[in-house]
Amino acid sequence: MGKIFAFLTKTRGIGRLHWTDWASYAYLLFGIVIMFGPVLWLVLSSFKSEAELQRFPPTLLPYAQEMISIDGYDKPLPLFEITNGEFAGKQAGQVRRIGLVSQLVRPEAPKDLIKVPLADRKPVERIDFAFENYGDLFKRFDFLRYLWNSVFITTMATLIMLLVNSMAAFALSKYHFRGRSTVLAMIVGTLMVPQTVVLVPLFLITRELGMLNSLWGVIIPGAATPTGVFLLRQYMLTIPDEILDAARMDKASEWKIFWRIVLPLSAPAIAVLAILAIMWRWNDFLWPLIVLSQNDKFTLQLALNSFQGQLTTQWSNLLAMTVLVLVPIAIVFAFLQKYIATGIASTGGK
Repeated sequence: MGKIFAFLTKTRGIGRLHWTDWASYAYLLFGIVIMFGPVLWLVLSSFKSEAELQRFPPTLLPYAQEMISIDGYDKPLPLFEITNGEFAGKQAGQVRRIGLVSQLVRPEAPKDLIKVPLADRKPVERIDFAFENYGDLFKRFDFLRYLWNSVFITTMATLIMLLVNSMAAFALSKYHFRGRSTVLAMIVGTLMVPQTVVLVPLFLITRELGMLNSLWGVIIPGAATPTGVFLLRQYMLTIPDEILDAARMDKASEWKIFWRIVLPLSAPAIAVLAILAIMWRWNDFLWPLIVLSQNDKFTLQLALNSFQGQLTTQWSNLLAMTVLVLVPIAIVFAFLQKYIATGIASTGGK
């Protein structure tokens, strides 16, 4: 811990900061604001009420207006501070608003009605987090169902993708057969084909297989990806063939060589592909939108889209659910992001 603190506070100047130290800190601070500013704004906005979200100019923290109970009035009144005129500095509850004039009443004189222009009073506010934005998600929507669908699709698709891609990469890297280069060129060539081009034929095949409105209809079409095959093949090429030949001399079967030798040695590349697959599947929106039409089959991303109506949008619930959707993938990326850089560098990919 001491070494980390010493590293973070290390400066070029002795006794005082050098101008390069100021430039470095300014650059790092700018980077922090650019990277985490939008995330912080999103999280804090998810705790704002609908009225607070429509407020202009917007504020960073969620605020709520103070209410005050005054004798003679059944309900608490919104509290304002008078900023100009005879009662400047006094606080009063607003009874009603007529045009550009606000009718206020002070707690110490509940029978005296004060007429104050709107420009001469400002609301008394306090920081208030609207936790009900998150509670409403579980009351109004089957959130756990959507979460289970997303987790199931992400988990199964990642496992199947790793198995299929690793087997294809093993064949293309360790076996010599006619047409191997052609097959590899075709796989790599598909990297240049946009996904939108194959959406229609992919949908027709899925429909013929009877997998529409099924979670497997989202999982199976993405079982093999050219990116995964290429990534694993490049890494498996670095595994010495002598190890495999020694295993064959010991009467090991090809499946045992693949399962007991190649896969463990390819763990760094597999970890990278697993992280990428989790991120792809969790954030996938277009293909589930095409395949799934029943509400109980929706993923979190599709449920998120349902908050946006034709005429109105429930921004408070939408932002709260966006935060919940981002949490799992942020945790995965935060703890495993170092494997992405090291793994991709070891496979020669960019």
